[in-house]
Amino acid sequence: MHHTGKKTGIFNLKIILFTVLSGCLFALSCAQQPRPMKITTENPLAQKFYASNNNNQFWFSSNNNIKRANEWLDAIDSAANFGLVSDQIQIKEARIALEENNQADTVLIDAKDQQITGLVLNFIKELQEGNIKLDYDGVSTPRDSVYASQLLNSKLSESVSDMIDRLDCKDPDYVVYKKFLNDSLTEDNTLKYKTILLAINYRRYLSLNSHSEYIVANIPAAEVEYYRNDKPVLKMRSVAGKKKNKTPTIASFITDIVTFPYWHVPNSIASKELLPKVQMDETYLEQNNFEVVDANGNVVDDYDLEWADYTEKTFPYFFRESTGPNNSLGVLKFNLQNPYSIYLHDTNSKWAFEKDYRFLSHGCIRLEKPVELAQLLAGDKIDTAALKTGKQNTETQTIMLDKKIPLFIIYMPVKLVGQQVNFIPDVYGLVK
Repeated sequence: MHHTGKKTGIFNLKIILFTVLSGCLFALSCAQQPRPMKITTENPLAQKFYASNNNNQFWFSSNNNIKRANEWLDAIDSAANFGLVSDQIQIKEARIALEENNQADTVLIDAKDQQITGLVLNFIKELQEGNIKLDYDGVSTPRDSVYASQLLNSKLSESVSDMIDRLDCKDPDYVVYKKFLNDSLTEDNTLKYKTILLAINYRRYLSLNSHSEYIVANIPAAEVEYYRNDKPVLKMRSVAGKKKNKTPTIASFITDIVTFPYWHVPNSIASKELLPKVQMDETYLEQNNFEVVDANGNVVDDYDLEWADYTEKTFPYFFRESTGPNNSLGVLKFNLQNPYSIYLHDTNSKWAFEKDYRFLSHGCIRLEKPVELAQLLAGDKIDTAALKTGKQNTETQTIMLDKKIPLFIIYMPVKLVGQQVNFIPDVYGLVK
């Protein structure tokens, strides 16, 4: 009996030791397993970063990264020097989290790590592409994965300030505007300050999205410039939309040029402006080279129409202006994709280019030198002699470009004359 009790005690002790040892090994095994990654941030830039990094933490993973996080926060804190806006509340929260990282639980640290990443990536993104909201943008492409890769592959051997200098825009106009911002403007809530910020961000956007050839139409300046290899090759005056018919900001591509285009009168102009004139004088259409067409483009004999019976809402036809040098579109039209039916074109109203105030159109942009621009874009495909000698009802021709040319219609009430910053009237009153 004595021996049996002793054996039983030894057996029970082995069971206890085995249970404790198994528990320790299980705990050690669990500790060695990586925690399931949980992305709590709603920032799409940060989400891409952590999906690539495949880790819950980046900044809190080492003392070196904590130090680097503070360097980034210092840089973001001085974002105004780059014409950017920083979120002071988030910066303060991030600094506190970095100071108290040993006192916080894992879930909170993960969240703060992602918050810091969002701040840094937003700064990197706006530093390179600007913060521009166009009415229509068909040129720029998403680059969020590029910014995530830039941060993930950044080297500790390169300081944050050196990395920012490397990534910052090198456009000459941008450099002038940025210097003016830091040297000549002291108050940060003036219209001049906001205008320069707009210019800085536009130059970033253009520098990133322009190709070897591109066109910039600056609405407030009422000017259009054609660039090749970042050098202005052709500059001309333009006519932009009236205040009540504002020209929208657009980034798109010119795909083709139409010679001797018809002008299909927009419904708003046809019903509100032309119809009343025709009702007063039925010879108005013939005198001004207009014809009536149906929805399929078939010409309708206007002498058979009972004009007095139509109203703005019941007129079922369309007006089309005959081709030729007296057409409102002149002899050239430059097509570009956009939802506003905006395009560049020649005009029969050449007198408008002599005026200082050139905001006279219904939204499209009239060009002072359309033939010269067409030659630069299409080369030998453009018959300049035919354009100069064309008569009324000359056949329309569409010339496809060998490559599509980016066009940026921007709203920037400031321009450079050499190194001199010149503010111009904010004709639409959009800088607020």
